[in-house]
Amino acid sequence: MAKRLIWWTLLAILPLALMLGCGEQGKVDQGRVIAFDKNKETITFIIDVKHDPANPDYSGAPVTFALPKDPEERGEDPKFGKRMKLDAKTKEITIYDIVGKGFKKIPYTLIDEKDGVARDNPLVAGKKFPAVDKTKKTVTIYSGRQKMLVTFSLPDEYLALPEDTWEAGDEVRVYYKEPGKALRFMNITRTDIFKK
Repeated sequence: MAKRLIWWTLLAILPLALMLGCGEQGKVDQGRVIAFDKNKETITFIIDVKHDPANPDYSGAPVTFALPKDPEERGEDPKFGKRMKLDAKTKEITIYDIVGKGFKKIPYTLIDEKDGVARDNPLVAGKKFPAVDKTKKTVTIYSGRQKMLVTFSLPDEYLALPEDTWEAGDEVRVYYKEPGKALRFMNITRTDIFKK
């Protein structure tokens, strides 16, 4: 357990070490998961080009990595989704289109928006999001990072898309020396490095 805590702590601070020039041994990539193959043990994620936890920018290239075989070097399996950004100001959602292999901005018509909604708020606690209502032609999304609960309407063509289109995948970090082969994998969204 202590060894695992040490590795997770090191993996969490590794980007800082790399910026200071101490990381010539390997590289770190971080981003939002768009695909996870449990059988092949691979993940694909969109790189966060800013590396700013408060304001990430998932607009980098998609990369695929084989996960480490050693469970001590591997975090919790990730949730995947195609939603890269929910922009309440422009009323647009940016998704990654797997088929078209690129980003797509989808404008929406706002029905309801609640800001300052924490994860333990009764409006969201224990509920499943996104919630797609094909009868009302609406989608309800909760963004924990933005503390925002939004319901909006969309044209029929978008309602036919899979539900994971509106899902934000987990934020993950990989340490590697050889492209495509993760030596360490951390699911940032689901890992508390200070938990004992």
